[in-house]
Amino acid sequence: MKVLVVGSGGREHALVWKIAQSPKVTKIYCAPGNAGIAGCATCVDIAADDIDGLKKFAVDNEIGLTVVGPELPLTLGIVDSFEKDGLRIFGPNAAAARLEGSKKFAKEIMREAGIPTADFAVFTAAEEAKKYIHEKNQPLVVKADGLAAGKGVFPCRTAAEAAAAVDRILTKKEFGDAGTVIVLEDFLEGEEASFICFTDGATIVPLPSSQDHKRIFDNDAGPNTGGMGAYSPAPVVTPQVHERTMETIMKPLMLAFAAQGIPFKGIVYAGLMIKDGMPRVLEFNMRMGDPETQPILFRLKSDLVELMEAAIDGRLAQIDVQCDPRPAVCVVMAAGGYPDAYAKGYPIRGLEDAASVPDTFVFHAGTALKNGGIVTSGGRVLGVTARGATIQDAVAAAYRAAGRIGWEGVQYRKDIARKAFGR
Repeated sequence: MKVLVVGSGGREHALVWKIAQSPKVTKIYCAPGNAGIAGCATCVDIAADDIDGLKKFAVDNEIGLTVVGPELPLTLGIVDSFEKDGLRIFGPNAAAARLEGSKKFAKEIMREAGIPTADFAVFTAAEEAKKYIHEKNQPLVVKADGLAAGKGVFPCRTAAEAAAAVDRILTKKEFGDAGTVIVLEDFLEGEEASFICFTDGATIVPLPSSQDHKRIFDNDAGPNTGGMGAYSPAPVVTPQVHERTMETIMKPLMLAFAAQGIPFKGIVYAGLMIKDGMPRVLEFNMRMGDPETQPILFRLKSDLVELMEAAIDGRLAQIDVQCDPRPAVCVVMAAGGYPDAYAKGYPIRGLEDAASVPDTFVFHAGTALKNGGIVTSGGRVLGVTARGATIQDAVAAAYRAAGRIGWEGVQYRKDIARKAFGR
């Protein structure tokens, strides 16, 4: 079988790496890919949101399965377009992808389904939003309604911070059309975790739990990013929390989709806030997380292609997911200045040296080939991923490998997975 993976980040490199292990696969393409992906797949110069171009490539090259990594092509309806022409593709259709594409839609679904989440209000006018902020007079989270690459969410402790976030989104229009509507939510306290599942619309198959690190600096300081590191499993997701998440969040969500007549096959990812053993939903995503995919797939022993095909064919109930019991951690190495403005094109040194560290793999996110070498080409550049007998061992291996890599201005957090220590 020929497989096409859509996307160019660390998540897509991990997907290609894992898909390549399937005995069902004869060749892998990635559009558009990156310098690391080019080492294990044929990269094709088609943008992830060029639906017509991707479909033509799939037809012309007799692609047996297309796997969509990022959220944008999903919300644009790539699954609907491919399925209309009889092409097999893994991911939710456009109607289901609205759960990620619109935070307003997601909050309304949760309210209707009784899914535990923060109270919220929706606004399109800055002055009305600011009036609500001052009336509430409590910590709030300000969110752009649409897709903003993980950067359109502002946790605000004070009314002044919340009002400034409203101005950034609605007045200054920093997020363009993604910010024509905003959602204001009550601030939830607790510890975050990522709960990612496969579903065929009837059966829900959870993957190992994980925890992302959104803020740019150690101790969760600084602005939000697309994710600066992750580890799996997340001890905060105890067996009891796992069961509550399935019973109070995942199953009601599937029933809500069914009640609205929305067929759903693919990934559903609940970003959770957990306090006193009770999970509440911060947001839903409809694809694998980045960088959570890297440690999760580093632990997955089952055939990923078999999982995806079972979801497409409605036979997930027959699948038993097997995982390596050892924990895994991913440390994201980013460009200097990220998540704000950053330069590109710096040569990356030490990749071969890092690859010699046992039980590690360096997934590429924002890299490109230039004059025979690998250079930086994005904000998040690499995801150094490692396994270990304990979470401490995995962390030590990841940082040992990361310490062998460098380029001008490189930055990365030094506290990834520290919350799991001692648990």
